[in-house]
Amino acid sequence: MSVQDEAAQLSAFLLNSQPGMRVLDACAAPGGKTAHLLEHTENLSLTALDIAPERCARIEENLQRLRLSADVVAADAAAAKNWWDGNAFDRILLDAPCTATGVIRRHPDIKLLRRPSDVQQTVKLQAQLLAALWPLLKSGGVMLYATCSLLKDENEKQIAAFLAKNSDAVEIPIATEWGEARPQGRQLFTGETDGFFYALIRKN
Repeated sequence: MSVQDEAAQLSAFLLNSQPGMRVLDACAAPGGKTAHLLEHTENLSLTALDIAPERCARIEENLQRLRLSADVVAADAAAAKNWWDGNAFDRILLDAPCTATGVIRRHPDIKLLRRPSDVQQTVKLQAQLLAALWPLLKSGGVMLYATCSLLKDENEKQIAAFLAKNSDAVEIPIATEWGEARPQGRQLFTGETDGFFYALIRKN
C-alpha cells in the first residue's frame, strides 16, 4: 500500500499504459507514482529515474515493500546520453520539478522559502527536461507532463511553448469533469485535493 493525494493518483489513469509497454517515470522519487503505474498495469517494462542516488534508494525501498519491480536509475533526465540505452519509450511520465504552489496546504513553509527568481529557474529546468525527453518517445507514444503547481508559467504556458517548438507534438484533450480546462492541459486547484496540472502530448 502507498499513500498519495487523489490528484497525484490521476497520473496512472491518464497515461493509460498497456501491458508490455516500455515506460519511463522521470523525476520519479520517492516512487509513489512509479508504484501506482506498476499496480495499475501489469507487465510494464518501467524505468524509474531520479537525479539523486539517495532518493533512488527511497524508490527501491518502496518498490521492495510493495513487491514491485522496476529498473531504478540514478541519473540526470536532461542528460539522456548518460543513461538511455537507445530504445524508445511508449509512455513517458514527466512529473516535473516545480515551485510546489499546489501543495502549500500541506507544506506552508513553501510561502517562506520560495522567491520570485525560483519561478524563472524552475521554468527553464522544465523546458530543458521536456526538450531532452521528447526524442526518447516513440512515434505514436504519449508523454504526460505533470506539476503540483498553480502557476501558469510552469503549466499551460510551458506546454504552449513546447508545442510551438515541436511540430510533431500534439496535445490530447483531457476529457473529464475534474479540475478546469486550460488553453493547454487541465488544472486542479487546491481544495479537497492538492493543486495539480496535467497535460497529455502525443508524438505524431
